[in-house]
Amino acid sequence: MTVDVLSRAAPAERRARAAVAVLFFTNGALFANLLPRYPQIKADLGIGNAAYGLAVAAFPAGAITAGLTAGMAIRWLGSARAAVAGTLLTGAGILAAGLADSVLMFAAALFVAGAMDSVTDVAQNAHGLRVQRRYGRSIINSFHAVWSIGAVVGGSMAAAAIALGLSRGQHLTISAVAFAIAACVALRFCLPGPETEPGAEPDADSLQKRRPERRAAGPRTGYVLAALVLIATAGTLVEDAGSSWATLYLSNSLHASVTLAACGYIALVGAQFIGRIIGDRLVDRFGQRAVARAGGLIAAVGMGLALAVPTVPGTILGFAAAGFGVATLVPAAMHEADELPGLKPGSGLAIVSWLMRLGFLLSPPVVGLVADATSLRTGLLVVPFAGLIALLLAGMLRTRRR
Repeated sequence: MTVDVLSRAAPAERRARAAVAVLFFTNGALFANLLPRYPQIKADLGIGNAAYGLAVAAFPAGAITAGLTAGMAIRWLGSARAAVAGTLLTGAGILAAGLADSVLMFAAALFVAGAMDSVTDVAQNAHGLRVQRRYGRSIINSFHAVWSIGAVVGGSMAAAAIALGLSRGQHLTISAVAFAIAACVALRFCLPGPETEPGAEPDADSLQKRRPERRAAGPRTGYVLAALVLIATAGTLVEDAGSSWATLYLSNSLHASVTLAACGYIALVGAQFIGRIIGDRLVDRFGQRAVARAGGLIAAVGMGLALAVPTVPGTILGFAAAGFGVATLVPAAMHEADELPGLKPGSGLAIVSWLMRLGFLLSPPVVGLVADATSLRTGLLVVPFAGLIALLLAGMLRTRRR
């Protein structure tokens, strides 16, 4: 009977998987279309570095402010509709930021865009995990890999628009409309019904047998949730170190050329993409726990050696090792949080997504303060430290499925 149900459901599941992939792609591409426009916006608004930094921080501030409402949006609208609604409003906020004629309007628009982005992020992951449960195997890492592809495509779109001489309004309107249409089309192929419908998981009995310790650990839910937040934050710390400091460290501290300095971040993102592409197979083969432990060790040792013996090639390889090592941490933490007992649908996922964004908000000033007091090389010890966090807390994740 179970085989027949799975066989009949397979085409719908494949369409739903493609639809979720489209949602992740649009989410990655939307904000990436704005980032290359930042220097032009800064110049047009005539603001200094301090004002610019505060304005740009409005995006993660909005995400943190609205992050906990994502669970309510999922229960009210359903994960698919919440993700699409968040996508439409994120695109509108990004367009408003591009058209802003004052620093206050720029920051306010980024705040709204960040708030809606946090809702989209939680909702699309929640729906992706619904599809994963139907599949009966790990596919969540592939969605995050598609997000990375979307970010690259979005950045490339912005570069092309700048090269063609399109105004910010023209460029960001095209981006918002195109990805809004893509998200609305994807909604038609998402899974129907409530988030916790009884028939959503044909193999529910086997799933229940896989994790008896989770169901019996009701009083430990808060402790487990805190550990999952730290695991996800470890992943964001490494991502932010690459985007915020890799180029600066290679160019200023190691005196690399402009081209080589850019390779640090490229190596991290590229290796992270590869880790997510193969991550699902590794998780199915070895389990979330073993993959996270191995990844944490790779990140800690790889970047630790790069900082201990600083060379340009070694540092680029170190950032690549860090990106590869943390590739599955955020999806793994979200997966486990979504299945914690005693929480309403979407709540565990929303809490992890909300708190891990503190890593993006707090990491740059912390690393900067350490760098000013000592050196940027010392500040970048946050990367191997994040690997150690993953290594030590991986026991909270699931072992290999039977």
